[in-house]
Amino acid sequence: MSARTADVATAGGLTAEERRALLRAARESIAAHFQRRQPQLPPATGALAENRGAFVTLHRRDGELRGCVGMMLADRPLLDTVARMAVASATEDGRFEPVTGAELPGLTIEISALGPLDPIRPEQVEVGRHGLLVSYAGRRGVLLPQVPVEHGWDRETFLCHTCRKAGLPADTWQKPGVELLGFTATVFGEEG
Repeated sequence: MSARTADVATAGGLTAEERRALLRAARESIAAHFQRRQPQLPPATGALAENRGAFVTLHRRDGELRGCVGMMLADRPLLDTVARMAVASATEDGRFEPVTGAELPGLTIEISALGPLDPIRPEQVEVGRHGLLVSYAGRRGVLLPQVPVEHGWDRETFLCHTCRKAGLPADTWQKPGVELLGFTATVFGEEG
């Protein structure tokens, strides 16, 4: 687990070998994309065969964010979701230029394997345990459980930033009719 995510509570449910397999699958999928070949992935067994959402985050070795893309819900096995989101993180995060093949050796990979989405009240949100999805007036924003820990946010600041991520005013989480969903995640990554 990277120093960035060491303080984040995890949902569990993945063995050390399954975590290593997911990290290898993510790196292999990005490399295969650049080499224009099919990735060589292990079979999806155990927890890797469960239909689960996941986010894949890419960082430069200095810790700078280079891409992050994910799916909240998935209709495919976790292994496939991670493989697809790894390539998407490298090539489809609109905040950044696509990663190049030459950059890949200098990047570290972090995976957030998501638990189920459940309604949550603002006072139930635990920083470092919950990720958030806010929906209001046709807009949605998501922040993973490690984000408030990395930034030193308290619960209210976390709620406000999740609203801003959706393009909403920071206090939207307090409005009637807002949908607030919480989730846990198993967060792990390559060493930087």
